[in-house]
Amino acid sequence: MENIQLSHSHHHAKNKNYSVCLLADDFDVPMNIGSLFRIADALGIEKIYLSGTSLVPPNSKIRKTSRATEKYVPFSYEKRPLDIIKKLKSDGYIIISLEITSSSIDISELSLNGTEKICIILGSEKSGVSQELLNESDYTIHISMMGKNSSMNVATACSIAAYEITRRYKK
Repeated sequence: MENIQLSHSHHHAKNKNYSVCLLADDFDVPMNIGSLFRIADALGIEKIYLSGTSLVPPNSKIRKTSRATEKYVPFSYEKRPLDIIKKLKSDGYIIISLEITSSSIDISELSLNGTEKICIILGSEKSGVSQELLNESDYTIHISMMGKNSSMNVATACSIAAYEITRRYKK
C-alpha cells in the first residue's frame, strides 16, 4: 500500500469534547494564545478561560496562529483567575496546575479514571503559575525534562499535558 499524504479536505471532524478546560493567566504572547485555541480544537478541550493580563480575540496575531479556531473554541475572559477557579470548583472540577514546584508530580504519575472534570492552569510565559493559583490547585504536575533546560514553551507543555489527560477519557 502506498503511503500518500492527505490534504485537509480528508479530515472529518469528530465534534467530541471532553470535560477539560484550560485557564491561561497573564499570557501576553499572542502566538501562545493562538496555539492554545488550536490545541483545544484538536484535542476536544471544552473551553479556554483567559485571565489577568492575557490578550483576547479578536487579535490578528492570535487568529493567524490559531488558524481561525478561536471562532469555534468557546472562551471567556475574567480579570481575576480566582473567580474562575471558585466557579469551576463549585461545578466539581479538579484543578491541576502545570508547573514545576517542590511538590509537583510527574504527569505520568497523575492518577485519573477518565471521568473527572478537569481544569488545567497555565501560567505566564515569564513567571509561571502564580502562588495564589498553586494554592488553589488540587494537583500540580510537571513534565520531566531530559535536557539541560528546566522548562519548555508554555503552549508546547500545554499540548503534552492536554494530550496526556484527554487520552485517558473513554473514547
